[in-house]
Amino acid sequence: LALPGTNGIRLTMESALTARDRVGVQDFVLLENFTSEAAFIENLRKRFKENLIYTYIGSVLVSVNPYKELEIYTKQNMERYRGVSFYEVSPHLYAIADNSYRSLRTERKDQCILISGESGAGKTEATKKILQYYAVTCPASQQVETVKDRLLQSNPVLEAFGNAKTLRNDNSSRFGKYMDVQFDYRGAPVGGHILNYLLEKSRVVHQNHGERNFHIFYQLLEGGEEDLLRRLGLEKNPQQYHYLVKGHCARVSSINDKNDWKIVRRALSIISFNDNEVEDLLSIVASVLHLGNVQFAADEQGNAQVTTENQIKYLGRLLAVEGSVLRDALIHKKIIAKGEELISPLNLEQAAYARDALAKAIYGRTFSWLVNKVNKSLAYKEGEFPGWRSTTVLGLLDIYGFEVFQHNSFEQFCINYCNEKLQQLFIELTLKSEQEEYESEGIAWEPVQYFNNKIICDLVEEKFKGIISILDEECLRPGDATDTTFLEKLEETVKNHPHFLTHKLADQKTRKSLGREEFRLSHYAGDVTYSVAGFLDKNNDLLFRNLKETMCNSENPIINQCFDRTELTDKKRPETAATQFKNSLSKLMEILMSKEPSYIRCMKPNDAKQADRFDEVLIRHQVKYLGLMENLRVRRAGFAYRRKYEVFLQSLGLVTSPPLHCPHLGYKQEEYKMGRTKIFIRFPKTLFATEDALEVRKQSLATKMQATWRGFYRRKKFLHMKHSAIAIQSWWRGTLGRRKAAKKKWAVETIRRFIKGFIYRNHPRCPENEYFLDYIRFSFLMNLKRNLPKNVLDKSWPTPPPSLCEASQLLRQLCMQNMVWTYCKRISPEWKQQLEQKVIASEIFKGKKDNYPQSVPRLFINTRLGNEEINAKVLQALENEAIKYAVPVIKYDRKGYKARARQLLLTQNAVVIVEESKIKQRIDYANLTGISVSSLSDNLFVLHVHCEDNKQKGDVVLQSDHVIETLTKTAIQADKVNNVNINQGSIKFTVGQGKEGIIDFISGSELLIAKAKNGHLTVVAPRLNSR
Repeated sequence: LALPGTNGIRLTMESALTARDRVGVQDFVLLENFTSEAAFIENLRKRFKENLIYTYIGSVLVSVNPYKELEIYTKQNMERYRGVSFYEVSPHLYAIADNSYRSLRTERKDQCILISGESGAGKTEATKKILQYYAVTCPASQQVETVKDRLLQSNPVLEAFGNAKTLRNDNSSRFGKYMDVQFDYRGAPVGGHILNYLLEKSRVVHQNHGERNFHIFYQLLEGGEEDLLRRLGLEKNPQQYHYLVKGHCARVSSINDKNDWKIVRRALSIISFNDNEVEDLLSIVASVLHLGNVQFAADEQGNAQVTTENQIKYLGRLLAVEGSVLRDALIHKKIIAKGEELISPLNLEQAAYARDALAKAIYGRTFSWLVNKVNKSLAYKEGEFPGWRSTTVLGLLDIYGFEVFQHNSFEQFCINYCNEKLQQLFIELTLKSEQEEYESEGIAWEPVQYFNNKIICDLVEEKFKGIISILDEECLRPGDATDTTFLEKLEETVKNHPHFLTHKLADQKTRKSLGREEFRLSHYAGDVTYSVAGFLDKNNDLLFRNLKETMCNSENPIINQCFDRTELTDKKRPETAATQFKNSLSKLMEILMSKEPSYIRCMKPNDAKQADRFDEVLIRHQVKYLGLMENLRVRRAGFAYRRKYEVFLQSLGLVTSPPLHCPHLGYKQEEYKMGRTKIFIRFPKTLFATEDALEVRKQSLATKMQATWRGFYRRKKFLHMKHSAIAIQSWWRGTLGRRKAAKKKWAVETIRRFIKGFIYRNHPRCPENEYFLDYIRFSFLMNLKRNLPKNVLDKSWPTPPPSLCEASQLLRQLCMQNMVWTYCKRISPEWKQQLEQKVIASEIFKGKKDNYPQSVPRLFINTRLGNEEINAKVLQALENEAIKYAVPVIKYDRKGYKARARQLLLTQNAVVIVEESKIKQRIDYANLTGISVSSLSDNLFVLHVHCEDNKQKGDVVLQSDHVIETLTKTAIQADKVNNVNINQGSIKFTVGQGKEGIIDFISGSELLIAKAKNGHLTVVAPRLNSR
């Protein structure tokens, strides 16, 4: 049933309630049993099973990491949520992002989105998706696109330097991040700013089993170019570096460090890093690896000495400091007492501590410098974005969630303190927004009972009596302060606090679960046991003075900025890590309080990072420490459901008649309230009963509406069709009549012209016969087109009419020329040469020599002898003369006519007769006067030469098995085609000076060549009848 004004693409929250048994409710405030944690988790499980990973608690979004790709982040989905009312579409990250963006634009009030959850819950991905949403949906220009690119590309850079693989997450953020995105009056992003909190510097020097150091180290080693690594003194193998092997998983199949390196290098260029800055930054990264490989050994006095000089050389070059000064600073400590400087050597343990402290300080300060550099790139520049100076800000807080591990230390203490503050802020702002909404709608506010965790925040941060103050006091006091004395001081100061417990203060039963060096805090999310081991060192975060001095003298521009010289002259003790964190957290609370907040609570379904696996125990743990049940309880303390009247009517108003007359449905007065612009329903069962009533009435309502609509629609359609049919019929009848009349008229005129033309067909062309003559010509041409000759031998041709005889003759000539031209065009050069030789042979021998017809079907060959068959001496004697044709022949002596085997060679200039390796006779073509051959089928021929040529002995009598071929090629080569004589009876030839010989040719049954008694050479040749 499509309701008026609804969009088919949008799925309203209420329309999904019909499937609530299968997929649960998409807002937890609609849970009937809202106080049941089991019901809460079951609703999450149902939705997770259906790949519905987002659920609301009022305006708070709960997100469950699916650990797989879902097709819900496309541009089409972004457009679906763009500019749409919060509850008109199903829960999604984009709904939160768009709602904050629209509030920022319409109310001109700064917004913030708080994203929290434990490592692996998807906080970082959620931040990326929100930034991508704004990049796609916000107004754009060339300058804005640059800002968008920098906002998006700041992520991979900060992830490379601040994220690492942990047991719970392959891309775990090891720092808190708050990013402000500035928007101009048009709503386009024009700048940004990032604040970072509590980078886990201890990871630089130590990683638990199965975890890695920060990504950038592995990306540099895997993806760095050979030349770059050589300059940095690095090898591609991470196993070579002490700081990278402690977790025993330097390489991870699910992480492509080489590809990530390319992304980071590209991102650095986009956020305005030049080549020199990149080189300086990577030098610092490499220096940390080299620092980890610095080793020490004890001398005779037990003092530490550096044993790895090679690493010191690399460090001196990379950090741009004196190597000897750095070496001394690593194994000595400078103390200033009463204005005097004292240098004391360090033992092995102290030297290792100094080395690790320097590595952490370098990396931590470089990370802060990197964030500042990114901020400069993102800074809003009024010159680039002229117009209204006013900008609004939307903040994104991606910060660690509540952490409870088997071993909890200083880092977990700070993180959980941060979450206590955020929970305090969350409850205060939620109650505040609830109260404001009630007051604006004119509904009486009912006080809500909730757990106020201010008591825990005070326990941690209160001046003089709080845990941080006691920790600082223990770090600063003279004497032998240790982690144990800190614990004792805690027990003495806050022993009566209900949320604090130690082994000493606990009862007999509780002591079994508490170590002597541990204390337990009862947080809003549950009890957490902390080990005090390392608390003082981590809080002090000290770097020996001489190491600071060495770094301050560095010529590396980044190191020089990170280590300010004023630190050396400032006699004020630097703030401890806990105090710095408390102060930065206080500033963050001020920032968040000044903005309208939105919340995203991220959860992980299992620890194995597997898709479609829902671990109830882990989920219950997260529901507890995220404070979701407390959040739901506060939200449900008043009314579970509230919507603007128009939205409510659109989705559920069909039930009421007249609208909003609820008592006839059996609702009690306390179950609902009517505000100024909204209806408030206290219990979900009331809303579900309304939904169920709508389901019951849908069938009858739909039937009635369908019947009314169909009747109206069909009648309207019938009347329209009737009118259209009449109009079409009228027009069609007229068209048919006009066509028929025109056709008859054309037929009559055509017949009349044809008859008149036939009558005048023999007259000169005139108006009376032109149509007939044109038709006759056309008919002839069409007939000719169908019956053209297929080849040059086809002599058929249609008989033309008298008026086209001349044209027909011309066309026939053209057709024949075209066929001949086509045939000639297809002839290859070799075949053309063959045909030319055959044509000359035909001119010479056709009808004149008996054995000519037998030679016609046989192709002439280029040569009958290959070079290998001709003696090499002959080829050498001929030098540069190319042999055009060679054939074996029989030569008959001039005296006695004795037959001798010879070779006949045709060159460019002469006929050469060869006997094995000797040239017997050479006849230049100029001296060749003619060629004689008989008309019979014999193979004899005579080459006639000039008698005046003293070099020649007389004419040459030869016999060739290929006489037609041989004579044709000789005639062509010597240009003697017209000098070939075909004789009948006898041939005379010159034997010597003034002497003649005669060859007699006689027909016989078989070929016979012999000398006759009369001294003539007699040739008997069989007569062939083919001539």
